[in-house]
Amino acid sequence: MASFTLPPIHDNPDGGWGPSSSNIPEQFKFKDIPYAPYSKSDKLGRFADWNDTTGDTRQTAVGLPSTRDARGPGRSRRDGAQAFGSGTASAFAYFHVEDESSFSLVDNKAAPPRRGGGFTRGRATGRGGGSFGNRGVAQRGGRGGFNNRGGAQRGGRKGWRDWEKTNRTRESSVAISPQWTMLEEIEFHRLAKLKLEVDEPEDIDTHGRVFAYDKSYDRITTKTERPLQLVDRIKYNTTTSDDPVIQQLVSKNVANVYTTDAILSVLMCAPRSVNPWDIVILREGNNLYFDKRDGGPFDTVTVNENASDPPQDPAPPNPNNPAEKTAVPEPPSINSATSLSLEATYINQNFGFQSVQENIAADFAHPNPFYGPEETEPLASCGYRYRVFDLGITEDEDVKICIRTEVDAYVPGPGNPQEGHGLVTIRALNEFDPRAQGAGGAPDWRSKLDSQRGAVVATEMKNNSCKLAKWTVQSVLAGAELMKIGYISRGNPKDNTRHVILSTASMRPTDFAAQLNVSLANGWGIVRTITDLCMKMPEGKYVLIKDPNKSVIRLYAVPMTAFTTEDEDGEGYEGDEPESAA
Repeated sequence: MASFTLPPIHDNPDGGWGPSSSNIPEQFKFKDIPYAPYSKSDKLGRFADWNDTTGDTRQTAVGLPSTRDARGPGRSRRDGAQAFGSGTASAFAYFHVEDESSFSLVDNKAAPPRRGGGFTRGRATGRGGGSFGNRGVAQRGGRGGFNNRGGAQRGGRKGWRDWEKTNRTRESSVAISPQWTMLEEIEFHRLAKLKLEVDEPEDIDTHGRVFAYDKSYDRITTKTERPLQLVDRIKYNTTTSDDPVIQQLVSKNVANVYTTDAILSVLMCAPRSVNPWDIVILREGNNLYFDKRDGGPFDTVTVNENASDPPQDPAPPNPNNPAEKTAVPEPPSINSATSLSLEATYINQNFGFQSVQENIAADFAHPNPFYGPEETEPLASCGYRYRVFDLGITEDEDVKICIRTEVDAYVPGPGNPQEGHGLVTIRALNEFDPRAQGAGGAPDWRSKLDSQRGAVVATEMKNNSCKLAKWTVQSVLAGAELMKIGYISRGNPKDNTRHVILSTASMRPTDFAAQLNVSLANGWGIVRTITDLCMKMPEGKYVLIKDPNKSVIRLYAVPMTAFTTEDEDGEGYEGDEPESAA
């Protein structure tokens, strides 16, 4: 009987994978079997193919063979990948042979009969209901044309190359330094489960002057449109730490947390946000300050942030690709994300300045705290109400937040504006070009605003869900009775400098919050969670950053000197011209 003896196994003295080049047995010289190191994250192809009957195919190992030409009759679709050892360049290659090259959309449902009868062009219909004469054209209701692989418009509804839009990446609102320490990461779905009921606030102080709202703007229609005027007025958007009134309230110890309505609304509506943002948090003693950076995302208004295909900025050229280098940079498009954001900010400010009657005014208890005696330009209509909300869950807890809220005008009536009667916030939605990329399927306002206002409002609530939610939260925090939203469009879709007012809507903030499905209890739960998280940290400076491409917020510990150079530059600029002067 024949015996079988195992050959000796030679371990690698170097301690690595595979045979050692210095310790190969003389009787086994595996010259044709290569070895290439790989990491655990690499995708591996097949290391052996026992069903390959085509013999040696090493001459095609470097490139992926064409599955249509190389595949003979009767061969399977899976015979595109090569066996292990067929070449060092692709020994561990992972080829998407079946996943992509042979992918096609298949619909097993029977195609509905064509209405009206008639024959197609001499051939049977193709997949998904596309006729032979309509190659590459997706029929409505079908899943693709005869030869429309990969790029089919499902249902004929969505745009071209929808699969590629998810790959667009955004840049972070602030550069994250390697010296920063990440302390916490919270997903949006966890934030959406928080809830905290808060009682009515206590009014601490009021500052500024508000003008009466011009009710004639409520009667504007698309046939009686008015041009948007450029009004030179000063409106301040100072951060929390630089507010002199808040500094006085800190000395009186009226609260533990201090912020503004613009900053707090971003935090309360965080689960709706798509664009990146950041909030600077400063803890001094037992007090917490939520601040913004100069020139950050709080100073501009977003456009179609929540649309399925939002406006995009052009990608910067790749410095490593000489073909993409341009001698003269192209001017930005008027429909890019940055240009639209600046245009929307300009429209919001000027619509608020224009829609008030400056000959009818109401003074609050104190004058505007940011308007110095050396200023010569007139102030805009703006009133500041400093209000304290109790975030305590039990009676023993002492967690109060002081918020500087803003109102833009008031409606004359029997009540006193100083006591919160008839206060109004004024905002504006803008239309740029319904046919441009990023319009989000918005209808033409001039033809639909009077006859189908509900369709226009529903589209704006879908495309600008986060922006409308922030405006509503700001109005509720300020205690405004009404919220005025203007519909403003370009005079010419190709010109972003001239605009017309098409209509103005008026609603109560609490009712509008219910329509938007905005939960203030959820917003207060988010604020309380972030407050408790920062109160557990030692004294210092922190930054809460929204991830630019994920539904996640992260808390970083930063040095106390962070953002100081930007703040100094911003203060030097503010001394000559206030940041919100229009």
